[in-house]
Amino acid sequence: MSNSLYDRDFYAWANQQAALLRAGRLAEADIENIAEEIQSMGRTEKRELVSRLTILLLHLLKWQFQPGRQSVSWRLSIENTRLQLEDHLKDNPSLKSLLSEAMQSAYRRALNEAVAETGFARTTFPADCPYTFDQAVDPHFWPE
Repeated sequence: MSNSLYDRDFYAWANQQAALLRAGRLAEADIENIAEEIQSMGRTEKRELVSRLTILLLHLLKWQFQPGRQSVSWRLSIENTRLQLEDHLKDNPSLKSLLSEAMQSAYRRALNEAVAETGFARTTFPADCPYTFDQAVDPHFWPE
């Protein structure tokens, strides 16, 4: 087991590394672990994109395939998730290059959740995402 500050107390390590970087003391900084943490942060932002898309696609599927159960709370969830996605992409514009991949991943998850939540057969829903990203985030798009 390592006895480094990174392994013992991540918070203290992070503050120490920030202070070293701000002071220009790069030779003393833990460059390898700093690089790993920065890369990990990028992966977290991508996972957040897929997570928000999953929620949006799930609610759009339920909206479309359970019209009798449409409610104010479903509408609010869709509207809020659209706003959250807009903010997330504004904060991380390079994620736009991953939208196709993220939509596919999110739809697979949304489809699983839609089947579980509705009790409908998987074949009730399209095998591939029936919405484009632009449709999904369009505040005027409500699938029928």
